[in-house]
Amino acid sequence: MKKMMAANWKMHKTRAEARESAATLIASLSSMPDDREVVIFAPYTALADCANEFAGKEGFSLGGQNVYSEDHGAFTGEISPAMLRDAGCTHVLTGHSERRALFHESSEAIGKKTAFALKQGLKVTLCIGETLEEREGGHLESVLREQLIKGVADVDDAVSDSDLAIAYEPVWAIGTGKVAGPVEILETHALVRKLLVERFPEQGRSIRILYGGSVKPDNASEIITLDNVDGVLVGGASLDAASMRQIVLA
Repeated sequence: MKKMMAANWKMHKTRAEARESAATLIASLSSMPDDREVVIFAPYTALADCANEFAGKEGFSLGGQNVYSEDHGAFTGEISPAMLRDAGCTHVLTGHSERRALFHESSEAIGKKTAFALKQGLKVTLCIGETLEEREGGHLESVLREQLIKGVADVDDAVSDSDLAIAYEPVWAIGTGKVAGPVEILETHALVRKLLVERFPEQGRSIRILYGGSVKPDNASEIITLDNVDGVLVGGASLDAASMRQIVLA
């Protein structure tokens, strides 16, 4: 399966800026390696514009940064899977640490979003990760187990390994410039793999695990070659097309 090189633009870029970034990235990756695919998680207002840029471009996909667990209703400010698909999305993020910390989303609520989005035909990247206090307190496995198992609790046992991915993002490394070292990444991704196999005995060995947390051009090549690293989820460094190109080609 291809390495997923994903960009989370978060709350950045106007429609015009998003169009320019998408067009520049596409042009710069005209000879993208066969084993890579690019997924851009753009802000809602820019989704349709990015979809127009990606139309017909092999190897590029579009995703939403969040989704709700209902198809319609009185849920002010939320967005449904159908709305995301209508805007050109094939992917969506759930459980990002900022959604958990800033908007107090529980693992149970994230699990409902994950299962519903999958049932509605979106490919889901479920984010999990621990704080520095949790890691230093010896709670790494219990935290990741809770987030992952509850995050996929209602997912069909026969889910395709191409439809679900897990992004491990140590909270202490997101936007801080700190990066988990190779040993930490290897150990933690091995743990995530073990949890996936426990939950999905058949496809747990092939569901992709991404690393996220201050991924940059100068560390991407080392990270992407580690065992059980099937891609990266890039934040700040993805806002610049030239920087993201270097990461994709790492």
